[in-house]
Amino acid sequence: MGEFSIGQPVPRSEDPALLQGRGRYSADIAAPGQAYGVFVRSRHAHGALTGIDIATAAALPGVRAIFTQADLDAAGVGPMPPQQAAKNADDTPMHAPAQPVLARDKVHYVGEPVALVVADTRAQARDAAEAVLLAIDPLPAVTTASAAVAPGAPQVHAQAPGNVALTFRHGDADAVAAAFASAAHVTRLSVRNTRLVVAPMEPRSALAVPDPASGHLSLHVGCQGVFGMRNTLRGVLGLEAGQLRVLTGNVGGSFGMKASCYPEYVALLHAARALARPVTWTDDRSDSFLSDSHGRDHETELALALDAQGHFLALRAEVLGNVGAALSNAVFLPPTVNTAKNIVGVYRTPLLEVVSRCVFTNTSPVGAYRGAGRPEGNYYMERLIDTAARQMGIDRIELRRRNQIQPDALPYAAPSAQTYDSGDFPAILDRALHRADWDGFAARRADSRRRGRLRGLGLGQYLEATAPPSQEMGGIRFEANGDVTIITGTLDYGQGHATAFAQVLADRLGLPFARIRLLQGDSDQLLAGGGSGGSRSIMSSGSAIVAPAAEVVERGRQIAAHLLEAAASDIEFNDGRFSIAGTDRSITLLDMAARLRAGAALPEGTPASLDVALVEKSPPSAFPNGCHVAEIEIDPDTGEVFLDRYETVNDFGVLVNPLLVQGQLHGGIMQGLGQALLENTHYDESGQLLSGSFMDYAMPRADHGIGFGFASLPAPARTNVLGVKGCGEAGCAGSLPAIMNAVVDALAEHGVTHIDMPATPQRVWQALREARG
Repeated sequence: MGEFSIGQPVPRSEDPALLQGRGRYSADIAAPGQAYGVFVRSRHAHGALTGIDIATAAALPGVRAIFTQADLDAAGVGPMPPQQAAKNADDTPMHAPAQPVLARDKVHYVGEPVALVVADTRAQARDAAEAVLLAIDPLPAVTTASAAVAPGAPQVHAQAPGNVALTFRHGDADAVAAAFASAAHVTRLSVRNTRLVVAPMEPRSALAVPDPASGHLSLHVGCQGVFGMRNTLRGVLGLEAGQLRVLTGNVGGSFGMKASCYPEYVALLHAARALARPVTWTDDRSDSFLSDSHGRDHETELALALDAQGHFLALRAEVLGNVGAALSNAVFLPPTVNTAKNIVGVYRTPLLEVVSRCVFTNTSPVGAYRGAGRPEGNYYMERLIDTAARQMGIDRIELRRRNQIQPDALPYAAPSAQTYDSGDFPAILDRALHRADWDGFAARRADSRRRGRLRGLGLGQYLEATAPPSQEMGGIRFEANGDVTIITGTLDYGQGHATAFAQVLADRLGLPFARIRLLQGDSDQLLAGGGSGGSRSIMSSGSAIVAPAAEVVERGRQIAAHLLEAAASDIEFNDGRFSIAGTDRSITLLDMAARLRAGAALPEGTPASLDVALVEKSPPSAFPNGCHVAEIEIDPDTGEVFLDRYETVNDFGVLVNPLLVQGQLHGGIMQGLGQALLENTHYDESGQLLSGSFMDYAMPRADHGIGFGFASLPAPARTNVLGVKGCGEAGCAGSLPAIMNAVVDALAEHGVTHIDMPATPQRVWQALREARG
């Protein structure tokens, strides 16, 4: 096995450039003569927009134009389309109010863009933006899903009666009701899944560049897939194929948020076209808190039916999902389909019912956030199991073991309509308990008591259904300088694709790792592309690399037969070299490519190039799974929670690069820790965001984390050629229930049986105080 082949812990090849400040993010890219844009945003969560006074602002120095929705309407720019199509449970269309690029007639949330000011400098644009006067007659606002569906609630959009955008139902309601009626025990739990600010390292930024001669436009923007972004923007702007090019360089984090096509990008492209001049914009961090899509925000009623022995009979979830004031990317998936796909996890659950309502509110749009329903679903089940075990007097590990899907039951058809193909869930649980020294916890808890502390131990066993298949491009191009370029339509925003994908190609073609490059961020170079999301990149692009690699070998055999003067059937390929079987006559793949570039004469019918570009349907969902065990201490005098020990055992199938996998898991755990203990997006009753900066919104810091134990117990996936399962979201899926179960375990001695995220010192202290009377 080579040092760069599949399975080797190869350091990320892009890191030296990034650590030396040689990355190229959206705000690093400039165009000659560019102007600067600043958006004027609504300061009201809900109101009638009765006027926009731009006269004073337009007269200020350096101002080139101020665009409002009236200008876009006159230019024929369409509304923002819903970025996810869905139907209601009764098969009627969802309620998708047309969203203008800039506010027209009404504003619906604080931060909604109303106008775009373009000036010669950023400072001039900012000064002018502050001089734009908005006449807004305030209207009552609603900020939570439960309040939005209450009788008499303010109406966010006239086209969505009762503020409901979509209703969803999965499962046989009658069968589930019968199972609950016959149950020996029913556990019920109300859970609030916190609303989160995504807060990636790099705020959103874009540069729109026109070509007045051709009428073509280019957009440099950080996103999660240039192919889909281009197609959405082209439709809004009314552009023909080939008139718009989207380019993405390095991306400083996204976690789902930058997958959306935002109205700011449309306004910038229109401004660049109207002014025949490049226009750039970079969001302020304070504005990004208001205008980036947020994550999570679900209110859920859970119920688990069990027989007298603790066997699961049925599971029901009723979810209210807050979608904000506009429909962003993947907005419906977390509270609906993905909750249904992931909630049963690794447990035999004969019947499942998920009923969801996706609800408009006067808040920033809500979209995908690391896991997008996968962590939520696993969190619901694991909290239910701990609660049921406590209520029934059954050990929580024993209750899990009684209901785990056994290896000999695979493939297993779950009530989520998913079929699990591989895994050993009991073995993963046993390994995690051993690594965490579960049996030694009582002694550690006694030691904490002597020091006046509370100690809790929590477990989260998870299973995720990764994103479903899409069309994905796999391209291999041999460059003039001897490099080999992989072209594919996923997009790296921190995962390390350049390294992992190069390992796949090096493994298949025996190419030097250092000569392999990756091209993802140019829509003009792509035939298809599903973008990155749902932990599917290694399955989608990895599998899409394998097919063209096989085509390269087949073409190479035919070419080598001519160059080496042998029959194609006698040509062997191994470790990057074609050779005649039983001889030492050979030619390397790279030498062959060089000969072809030099014009080597080939007989008719012989492939003239090794370059291959295919479009493949990516494999079906895989099912990464594992078990996290968290151990915490609580200071009862302050309510502060300290993470003390943390172990994980995981099944990610074949690990292309174990080093990258551990990094992904580490990051996911820290994001889960942030949601569990720290992060909370809070609006007041008028719709003003009170947690609108890092002074008010608590992000996890390095000192909140500890050394996270990592072990692998892989069962290769049977549904894709590489046997991989995906890992990007698993850290959140395991950490949310493990940490919160540990917090409740510590508090249970004082009668606290549930606490919602985040378990902040104030909330924990208050729960203890109320429990003690």
